[in-house]
Amino acid sequence: MAQDHYATLGLSKGASEDEVRKAYRDLARKYHPDLNPEDDAAKKKFHEVQAAFEVLNDPKKRELYDRYGANYEAMSGAGGARGGWPGGAPGGGGAGEYEFDINDIFGGGGGGATGGGGFADLFRQFRTPGAGGAGGAGRERHGRAAAQRGADVSHEITVPFATAVLGGTAALQLSRATGKQETISVQVPAGITSGKKIRLRGQGNPSPNGGADGDILLTVRVAGHPLFERTGNRLDLRVPITLAEAAAGGKIDVPTPHGAVTLSVPPGSSSGKRLRVRGHGVRPKSGEPGDLYVELQVVLPEGLTDEDRSQLVEIAGRHPENPRSTLKW
Repeated sequence: MAQDHYATLGLSKGASEDEVRKAYRDLARKYHPDLNPEDDAAKKKFHEVQAAFEVLNDPKKRELYDRYGANYEAMSGAGGARGGWPGGAPGGGGAGEYEFDINDIFGGGGGGATGGGGFADLFRQFRTPGAGGAGGAGRERHGRAAAQRGADVSHEITVPFATAVLGGTAALQLSRATGKQETISVQVPAGITSGKKIRLRGQGNPSPNGGADGDILLTVRVAGHPLFERTGNRLDLRVPITLAEAAAGGKIDVPTPHGAVTLSVPPGSSSGKRLRVRGHGVRPKSGEPGDLYVELQVVLPEGLTDEDRSQLVEIAGRHPENPRSTLKW
């Protein structure tokens, strides 16, 4: 039974050129012999996909195929050069107007899908850079340009402070050139900083002629945090303590990106005293983890009475100090 090229690509007869190319790229990647080395059925399917695309991607071949179906090659020579395309162009033109090579359908040189030239050129993304096939992959053949890679697209993305510290996912809202709105999930590595780049391979503009799609290049901006401040892999946090905790010391619970920790406040602590929590800062994907520095801030109780204030003044009088003695212009 003759192959139905539209059914092979999963398309209807009225499919657009873009739909033909997209279906081809998806199926070719799925059944490519390099990705299915032991699967004979996948190799057969790959050849069918190649043959279907060869016809439906060429406006002249597709027109004849739509008109005559599986017999389009035999009918193509009617009214023109005898023997159809191998001896002359469709419609009676000379070979210089349209050159046809049956090897273009089957991969060329008996090498199958992974041989050089023809449709093998479209699969350079599956091959080792610089590797050449028997027919000279990467060169222009039969007046047709080699597959062209789609253009890269640049965007910015703002990620939450916590996501930048711990890693995770962020949503990127895109407006494509076609007007289509799209949301892409972006994997954010732990420890990323503002200005860093993330590359989303194959998410950029499509190729104009069946090549690899371009990439999206994201510039990362990290949002601020209402409490934590970050310097490299170091985090700083101001933590309020009571007057009693400052005077007598005590235990306080402090949040960190990696879970709450309990710290000991030394007796007689003043505002500005810093406590270091090792390894509880930013833990990047590679490199040493940073530390968390907790800065204590003494907070007086509300609703002090005149008697309470008098007692504080009396205590201060027994311990005369000038905490501003080091302040100078």
